[in-house]
Amino acid sequence: MDRSIIVERLTKNFEVNQKGKGLTGTISSLIQPKRRLVNALKGISFSIKPGELVGFIGPNGAGKTTTLKILSGILYPTAGFVNVLGYTPWERKHDYLKKISLIMGQKNQLWWDLPAQETFELNKAIYEIPAREYQRTISELIKILDVEDLLATPVRKLSLGQRMKMELVAALLHNPKVVFLDEPTIGLDLIAQQKMRDFIVDYNRKFEATIILTSHNMDDLVNIAKRVIVIDSGEIIFDGNLSDLVNHFAKEKIIKVSLSKEVDFQKLESIGEIKEINLPFVTISVPRPATASAAAVLLQSFLVDDLTIEETPIEDIIRQVFKGGLKKK
Repeated sequence: MDRSIIVERLTKNFEVNQKGKGLTGTISSLIQPKRRLVNALKGISFSIKPGELVGFIGPNGAGKTTTLKILSGILYPTAGFVNVLGYTPWERKHDYLKKISLIMGQKNQLWWDLPAQETFELNKAIYEIPAREYQRTISELIKILDVEDLLATPVRKLSLGQRMKMELVAALLHNPKVVFLDEPTIGLDLIAQQKMRDFIVDYNRKFEATIILTSHNMDDLVNIAKRVIVIDSGEIIFDGNLSDLVNHFAKEKIIKVSLSKEVDFQKLESIGEIKEINLPFVTISVPRPATASAAAVLLQSFLVDDLTIEETPIEDIIRQVFKGGLKKK
């Protein structure tokens, strides 16, 4: 199979009630409800190869979670063709559900008052995992996530980061071939976020699982996904390497300079756009082709203690995309 996931002209529409203003509007909407059509997905198409790890990004309401719910069989589409591992997801065949997993950062499947290992045993029965395979898989997951000491602890006593690790174990016990991760690092501290990213990369490499990751955390993309699909208002506006997206928008570089004394800022403005002044530090944005000459002018014309040249932050680049800086592909 050359493609794990095939999506062609996928459309999803929702009907939502419109509520009028004030008490009169509320009563009127109850008696004679008015509905409007929301086009959550507008005929999107893409495909993903086996073992590929893809970032699926976009602003709130772009259609990310709707897409994952359709791919995992939770929602029915309005129109379009979807094939995942040879199955039509919304038919929810038992064999299909045993090959995928959907992990949502704001949802949980663990029993709150019981140790996580009780949920693991339940999932073993649900997914009909042979005892030997179960022991091998759970041992590997526990080792990678370093949670052996937490197995007997009631879930309610675990930190958010610890719970998310247990959620991963529960969701991956059956060795799914396709994993849908919806905001897996949401609410985690910086250390827990990095551990989560490390685990996702390790799991993808070790089990060759196909993974789609949605996230608002740009560090998730930079550290994990080489390919990104950008969706906005239900339409895909970019699908390709993250580096290509960066190069498309990174028309400028950032020069950070430490000055040994105060200077005439008008002279600095002639070099590039001053982004920040916090003496003795000054941040200047310059066109990419002019980076070398701008740095040379700074060193020749000012008393410089230190100078560094950096790329435009990925957050700024993605922000430009969401503001309409990229036309639909």
